Amino acid sequence: MNLIVTSDKDGAWLDWGAGKRRAAIGPGGIAIKGGEGDGITPRGTFPIREVFYRADRVKNLQIALPLWKIAKDDGWCDAPDDQLYNRLVKLPYPASAETMWRDDHLYDVVAVIGFNDDPVYPGKGSAIFLHYAKPDFSPTAGCVALKREDLVEALEQLVPGDQIVIG
Repeated sequence: MNLIVTSDKDGAWLDWGAGKRRAAIGPGGIAIKGGEGDGITPRGTFPIREVFYRADRVKNLQIALPLWKIAKDDGWCDAPDDQLYNRLVKLPYPASAETMWRDDHLYDVVAVIGFNDDPVYPGKGSAIFLHYAKPDFSPTAGCVALKREDLVEALEQLVPGDQIVIG
């Protein structure tokens, strides 16, 4: 099964056969990604690699994809010149890295989209995640974000090998 992300004049949407659900994407829309920090949600078909979650906030996930608890010192390297660019790292980390253990709830459940990770090209872009949306569905940094219930429901439908089709 695939998750399908589209956008139109009314916003962005994700569908997996259960009807369109509102989504948030990057302010640059869906396009060919130019590089790190461009605000574009990358166009293409990508595997969904694994799911991380905050065990202190989320219980009873029924997800068949590889599932990992987020630790307080987990980060995701976004420094293009670092050897662990676009990889999970432990904080503090000597290069720039995004904190996975957030005070807000955006990463309570976060799926890693297989963009620029096999192989990794420095500067092409990192950390394209599927995560919770802000209440107003304001733009992400380039990720795809959904309402809490919609994200969990979508992820519970997936099995290893399923993909996300963006655009």
